[in-house]
Amino acid sequence: MKNLRVARRYAAALMAAAESSRSIDETAKDLLTAAEMLQVSRDLRLMMASPVVPPAKKTAVVHALLAAKVSAETMSFFDLLIHKKRERHLGEIIEEFEALRDEKYGIVNVDVTSAIEFTPSQRKDLADELERYTRKKVRVRIAVDKAIKGGLVVRIGDTVLDASVRRQLEILRERFLSGGPLTN
Repeated sequence: MKNLRVARRYAAALMAAAESSRSIDETAKDLLTAAEMLQVSRDLRLMMASPVVPPAKKTAVVHALLAAKVSAETMSFFDLLIHKKRERHLGEIIEEFEALRDEKYGIVNVDVTSAIEFTPSQRKDLADELERYTRKKVRVRIAVDKAIKGGLVVRIGDTVLDASVRRQLEILRERFLSGGPLTN
């Protein structure tokens, strides 16, 4: 069960600790390592979520898996989560930390849906245009969906820019059915 309030609180505390030790990027890399392990190992996810597994066992497993791969500061954070019985929220905490890091660095995640695959130069041009539009650095994630027929659907946070052929056809259909003018 997601608990964003808990995740935000712990992610903010970890961000503050990382800022004070000037290790934001290292901490983010450590969290990515942990996230990859959680994603790959169903057993690890189940163990971390289980209230039946004793904290000492969880700590031992996490140390065995991660101690050689992450910093001592990040390892201490994992120990704290287990001690406070918040380890089941680790995935959400990692997501919140990434969001805080992106906010700090002025990075905006942009999801683009297109009917076709982009070439590398088209990706770069799109990213440059989106950076001009948002006035921030952008991380573009592109998905291909043939259902939009052509054009693009761009999601920047809560804002959706729908320039797809499918949407334009829907608008024409609505105007036609309402008896309104077909052109602007």
